[in-house]
Amino acid sequence: MMATVSLSTFSPVPLLAIPSTSSSPPWQCRCGKVLFRIGCAGSVSAPLRSSSNPQVVVTRERGKNDKLINALADYGINCLELPLIQHNQLPDLGKLSSVLCSKAAGTPKVRIGVVGAGTASVVEKIQPSLKQSLTVAFAPSKATGKVLAAELPDHGNARCTVLYPASAKASNEIEEGLAMRGFEVTRLNTYTTEPVSHVNQTVLEQALCAPVVAVASPSAVRAWLSLIPGLQKWDNAVACIGETTALAAKKLGLKNVYFPANPGLEGWVNSILEALQVQKQSWKV
Repeated sequence: MMATVSLSTFSPVPLLAIPSTSSSPPWQCRCGKVLFRIGCAGSVSAPLRSSSNPQVVVTRERGKNDKLINALADYGINCLELPLIQHNQLPDLGKLSSVLCSKAAGTPKVRIGVVGAGTASVVEKIQPSLKQSLTVAFAPSKATGKVLAAELPDHGNARCTVLYPASAKASNEIEEGLAMRGFEVTRLNTYTTEPVSHVNQTVLEQALCAPVVAVASPSAVRAWLSLIPGLQKWDNAVACIGETTALAAKKLGLKNVYFPANPGLEGWVNSILEALQVQKQSWKV
């Protein structure tokens, strides 16, 4: 998943940029020495038949998986929700609020740039009173931090300052890319992500046998790998929300990694469908 990030340009006008069935042979899940059936799938473009056993594990925080679950349900895909990470606020969050309030007080709007459509939709749902001082003004041509840093407009200003609220675990890609273009960047680490403190073992056993695990951040990939028992070989598929998460998965040794060219829900769903289809074919062998 690409982690949500945010930027804010205040010269000369504030800008905040936020990074944001058909019938077929059944699946077979090999979990240790156990072999059992999990459902069935048609072609990638055709709806897949739902079953009582999960075909896809969704791993965002509880309450943030609904859109993906509903999109996959349209293909008859049964999901298992297993939140892997939790967000914790950091002291810089208080600084962000005070800076935004002080900057917005002297200007009609704080202009917001977003990495992707998902973040933009969140901005649209904020309180009307706050919405009056915020406006989404920019999104990059591709929903990644690297492209955002390359495309964020400076409107020809000699001096352009950027406020960048981010996860403490986010890379330096955005601020370094902007600095190379002459932006003055102030980063605030407003939150961090940690593995969840408890995982239900029955749910985990189901998850380990699902054909595909869907992840939306490098932190989620690391959390998933930490849950795999040391003596168990796990080589099912990982479907990532975007390239950043996929690269992290590959660096951590995962082989069956799928991701869309352009991050987002639609591309993520297509990557999951592709992963399911490949897994089905491999289990036929």
